[in-house]
Amino acid sequence: MPRPRRRSTELAQLLRKYESRNVTYVGGESPVFWESANDVTVTDADGNDYLDLTAAFGVANCGHSNPRVTASMQQQAARLTHAMGDVHPAAVKAQLLEKLAVITPGDLTKSFLGSSGSDAIEAAMKTAMLATGKPAFAAFRGSYHGLSIGALEVAGIKKFRDPFLAWLPERTLLLDYPDRNADQALEYARRAFSRRYDLAAAIVEPVQGRGGCIVPPAGYLAELREICRERGMLLIIDEIYTGFGRTGRMFACEHESVVPDILCLGKALGNGFPVSAAIASPAVMDAWAASEGEALHTSTHLGNPMGCAAALASIAELEGRELPKRAAMLGSLLVAKLKPLLSSGKAAGIRGRGLMWGIELHDAAQARVVIEKALKKGVIILQSGAEGNVLSLSPPLTISQADLERGVDVVESCIA
Repeated sequence: MPRPRRRSTELAQLLRKYESRNVTYVGGESPVFWESANDVTVTDADGNDYLDLTAAFGVANCGHSNPRVTASMQQQAARLTHAMGDVHPAAVKAQLLEKLAVITPGDLTKSFLGSSGSDAIEAAMKTAMLATGKPAFAAFRGSYHGLSIGALEVAGIKKFRDPFLAWLPERTLLLDYPDRNADQALEYARRAFSRRYDLAAAIVEPVQGRGGCIVPPAGYLAELREICRERGMLLIIDEIYTGFGRTGRMFACEHESVVPDILCLGKALGNGFPVSAAIASPAVMDAWAASEGEALHTSTHLGNPMGCAAALASIAELEGRELPKRAAMLGSLLVAKLKPLLSSGKAAGIRGRGLMWGIELHDAAQARVVIEKALKKGVIILQSGAEGNVLSLSPPLTISQADLERGVDVVESCIA
């Protein structure tokens, strides 16, 4: 029996009074105010426990408060919490850059570090413009690459762009993200690219996350890679959500053996500590001039030692426990358990890969009701999709089979 949520009610009143009203939704059972979290269990300010089927926006791939990551941050905090990232950096920054060069595919060996996914996207866009001398991009409807003003230019979800259209140059070529016919979508992209001579790069998610967990047809990503090469465009792959084991491989682009020109990473990189990266080949990244003492693209917290320590520990945990392989195994069990929703007509679609799945319902109102019901029963899930009609399941990769099945049972009962 859940405890009364008195403290959460008090905190919600504080949010209403002091936070911008655009940020946190307050209504119904939301929000749950987190007090602590351990692996897949979240405890709120009133002592209620919840099963997290979101990994907190796909961040806690190694589980919440992972002991290895936590110990690494504690040790780093005792030595050094901040350095001068682009002037006198911490030693751990160099170690992380070296590790990223080892684990990423192909010749992606030179990185920009940041604090958020938007930081990685902005760095990638600037790099592509310098490398090609061109100002515009191709992107996809339904895509989500962050909400900073530069990233908004390649955003494919209308509601995020519309309030700022007066500023956005709207040079971006927006394509439909393919979910069925790869050949038709590729031919359309080829024709659209041929009419534009100002495109620096195409930017794509290997699986659309915020857009509703859409997986492109087999072969699409590999062929898009070739089209970009033919056109003299770069390919930027946004793995901020899909990276670090989420889809059953360390990086989702590896399912098709695709090596992008620039790879954007974030979320699970620090398993809870804000750190991100844009990684490119030397040929592309060296479009930036060597620093002469003043970096053209930097930030105060670039290469923060706490973030670097967390990232190194997170990568070690992913590799040591073979969590990408675990995601693939559990994903096979998950899809088998979800299929009855489709055959019974209770869901309009089931799609995903690894431990990243979307349940498409008939409308956004139904999705919101299911999320509220699940929360009452102690399970946290998210709403996604351009229309808000998709339930998103992306639990920590450490989740047990029993907890995964229990969580899905709750979701299915709420849909029913």
